[in-house]
Amino acid sequence: MSNQGSNERFWENFHGPNMGYIEEQYEQYENDPSAIDPSLKELFDEHGAPDWLGAGSTTQANGSAAPSQGDIAKITSAYKLVEAIRRHGHLQADIYAVGSYEREPTNLLDLETYGLTEQDLENMPAEWVWPNAPVKLENALQVVRTLKEKYAGTISFEYGHVNNEEERAWLQNKVDTGSFQVSMTDEEKKQLLRRLAQVEGFENFLAKTFVAQKRFSIEGLDIMVPMLDHMIQSASSDSIKHIMMGMAHRGRLNVLAHVLGKPYDRIFSEFHHSPDKELIPSEGSTGINYGWTGDVKYHFGARRDIENGEQTATQVTLSHNPSHLEYVNPVVEGFTRAAQDDRTKAGYAEMNRDEAFGVLIHGDAAFIGEGVVAETLNMSDLPGYRTGGTVHIIANNLVGFTTNRKNGRSTRYASDLAKGFEIPVLHVNADDPIACLSAMSLAYEYRKKFHKDFLVDLVGYRRFGHNEMDEPRATQPRLYSEIDDHPTVAALFAEQLKKESVVGENALEELKDEIESDMREIYNNMSEHETPAPDVKDRPSGVESTLDEVETAVDIERLRTLNEDMLKRPEGFNGFKKLEKILQRRSKMLDDGGQVDWATAEALAFATILEDGQPIRITGQDTERGTFAHRHMVLHDVETGDTYCPLHGIEQANASFDIHNSPLSEAGVIGFEYGYSVQAPEALVLWEAQFGDFANAGQVIFDQFVSAGRAKWGEKSNMVFLLPHGYEGQGPEHSSARLERFLQMGAEHNWTVANVTSSAQYFHLLRRQAAISNKEEARPLVLMTPKSLLRNQRVAVPGKEFSEGNFQPILKQPGLTAETDKERKKVKTLLLGSGKMMVEIEDAVEKADQSFDTINALRIEQIYPFPEKHFAEILEMYPNVEELVWVQEEPQNMGTWYYVEGILHKMLSENQIHRYVGRPHRASPSVGEPNIHKTEQNRIIREALQMSKGGNSNEGN
Repeated sequence: MSNQGSNERFWENFHGPNMGYIEEQYEQYENDPSAIDPSLKELFDEHGAPDWLGAGSTTQANGSAAPSQGDIAKITSAYKLVEAIRRHGHLQADIYAVGSYEREPTNLLDLETYGLTEQDLENMPAEWVWPNAPVKLENALQVVRTLKEKYAGTISFEYGHVNNEEERAWLQNKVDTGSFQVSMTDEEKKQLLRRLAQVEGFENFLAKTFVAQKRFSIEGLDIMVPMLDHMIQSASSDSIKHIMMGMAHRGRLNVLAHVLGKPYDRIFSEFHHSPDKELIPSEGSTGINYGWTGDVKYHFGARRDIENGEQTATQVTLSHNPSHLEYVNPVVEGFTRAAQDDRTKAGYAEMNRDEAFGVLIHGDAAFIGEGVVAETLNMSDLPGYRTGGTVHIIANNLVGFTTNRKNGRSTRYASDLAKGFEIPVLHVNADDPIACLSAMSLAYEYRKKFHKDFLVDLVGYRRFGHNEMDEPRATQPRLYSEIDDHPTVAALFAEQLKKESVVGENALEELKDEIESDMREIYNNMSEHETPAPDVKDRPSGVESTLDEVETAVDIERLRTLNEDMLKRPEGFNGFKKLEKILQRRSKMLDDGGQVDWATAEALAFATILEDGQPIRITGQDTERGTFAHRHMVLHDVETGDTYCPLHGIEQANASFDIHNSPLSEAGVIGFEYGYSVQAPEALVLWEAQFGDFANAGQVIFDQFVSAGRAKWGEKSNMVFLLPHGYEGQGPEHSSARLERFLQMGAEHNWTVANVTSSAQYFHLLRRQAAISNKEEARPLVLMTPKSLLRNQRVAVPGKEFSEGNFQPILKQPGLTAETDKERKKVKTLLLGSGKMMVEIEDAVEKADQSFDTINALRIEQIYPFPEKHFAEILEMYPNVEELVWVQEEPQNMGTWYYVEGILHKMLSENQIHRYVGRPHRASPSVGEPNIHKTEQNRIIREALQMSKGGNSNEGN
């Protein structure tokens, strides 16, 4: 990397005979690079031709003797040393409060490595190696010493991997000049000491008062609280409306208390198992959400409004986070993007990067170890996911639970992953408070100017075991021997302030006593009102709703108008003719005799929702076109490459429609969209998997956030998951969306799980989901979507089914429907199933050469919550039913059977049985050979349609 990013400045160092010598050597270099001294070859390789040669001028020797190759080599070596300090100073920096004995040795900053002595550097003018230095320096030795102070002190930098020249030059200038460093008055230093004493005192009080309880203390990284204070103050001064924070357990209680303003008594009550969660939050705190089942104290988040003058300027949100640590990262990014987007107008949402920004606090072992971190970093500059720069802090305590660094990562630093995304990295010693605040100052400035991510590696230690109940000395004896003798950061800073005559001899002890007394008084006052054994709270009444009464029908003329608008194109737009011909078929689907297919039904649902003033965001892998080439919601001009979204062209739209192809990521993207849906509850947010089984890679998000977030934390989401599902001979990986997993997690109306078989059902289901947005009834929707059925005419239905009625949890099966009382009395078998299997059975019945008057069938379109009341009413209509038969295409240990078996059993009358038809138990979701699949599928259909006495049907698969 050239000094100040400028080759010209480098060549300014050469004058008189030196210039003549350089010209001569450059001529030889051009003819044969290997013919000159290696140091000069490296110089020309890096900097190119001298700038005076490029300008066309010539230089005459002034009569003095030309310098030797050795003299020039000394200059270039000195320059290489200076650049090495900037690039590699972190390798010798004083960034380890403890554990520095594990540092790998380096000679990259040694004079001897470059063939230099101190005398060589003293004889060299400073401007030769550091032109325009911010301070007056006499020689190159002073340059080297000054730069080592800046780059290899308690704060150090890695930015050579940043390829943007402007950013790199800006960073170098900030470090070279020291302009990012925080300057504090004596009073501000006293306040910082008080803050550190509060942080330490809080942990000490918890340790003494709640012995042997987990708290994941911040001790060893205490300065993180003042660092966050500094960041929030800067953001508030700039009137940024939202700061979205995510962090793991380490230090979380301290951050909740001191940064988020969670009252001490509320935290104490959680330790004391008191139901003291109805206390009024302290001034400035807007509250902490609790669900009806709750969570452990170090998983909760909070919100706080920061006052700025007469107006509330900044809201700080700390996200709830389970023990899956880094999985909160994309959730927070989703919060942030939702807070930045203006969704009130048609078209794509308008993003304002200065409305909000994210702060993510990582563990050192988790940052490098958890793949979701890389997924999140990869989204940082993608159009659909960028948030204008996130400030990352690695809470680096040198050990992961009981695992040493050498066993936890293959890189020198935990932060090295960030380099691949060109994120600047700053390492800082947690024992130097002012350096740490300076680090946050630089991070904030960089994000503000360039709107890109910045990472601060806060290198400290963990004073106790992972959770205070662990004994770390059994696994890290040497490290903890050092920690045991190491003073706290408050003690170190107090000593520094004593030497500066800022505070008196006993200042820290007096602060500790005061803080201890205040906390003891709060604790004593609240503990008198303790109530044992709190009960689990009741679920909100809206959660209990079955949603049966939601109206979703749309007038047919309104649908026709919207459909016509979506077929219009901007003037001069050159669409792909083959595709346009296909799309124009939609123009007649709503006419009498027309049939509306799946893709058109979806487009109509979206259009009506936008007309109602609700924003929509849909993302996923290949979602713009649709994995199966059915959606085509983003069209491409074949001549210019410009794009056009038909939903952006409807004049009636009163809200934004965002559609983005996502990166090839599941956990990261699902987490992002979940966070977006929570922060923007009025929006309909959808994520579509390329194939349903891709959702497997986001299982932690489903388990910990989507399915349980409201019950644990009161976190409300109305998100929709579109998971292509169906057994069509594509093998184990692209058949099943693992329906059984979502049913297993279904409880307390936490979400809806459906597998629908008509385009109108899909239309009504989407509109129902939009209708409950931002209401107590809100809940996620997990939908098994079709693949081959997308173009199956049995799924397409007339337009009147969109303008009448609403979503039906149970549908009558075409071809197997007894209508009269006489016909229903003949029915002995009631066949039940969902999804593609029932469509294939419909097809087989139509082609069969026998009658099925003893069989009737129902499609269970909504599987969870199971429509028991509706099903019981239908069952009463068949007085002579002897058996309920559940048919499915998934193996018996997968799909729906084990979920519905118990439900059906309790609904049986005397002399009735229930049984299963489908594939046997399998380890793999499906066979890999298409012909075997087809044989199995036909066998299932025959068995489903065959009474115990026998019967045949044609193969319809």
